[in-house]
Amino acid sequence: MSVIYLLICISIVLAVIFLYVFIRAVRNGQFDDDYTPSVRMLFEDELKKDKPKTNINSENQD
Repeated sequence: MSVIYLLICISIVLAVIFLYVFIRAVRNGQFDDDYTPSVRMLFEDELKKDKPKTNINSENQD
């Protein structure tokens, strides 16, 4: 029975720690940008296509 009390105490301490970390992240502006994540998936393919292609022959000439 004492194990249950120990587990309850540990879970309450962990919940308080997670709550503190969450509040600290919100106050520091971690969740301020709402727009960029919603449009990032729309332009992801274009970013991959714009990467410069390297020429295999130019690498072998060194």
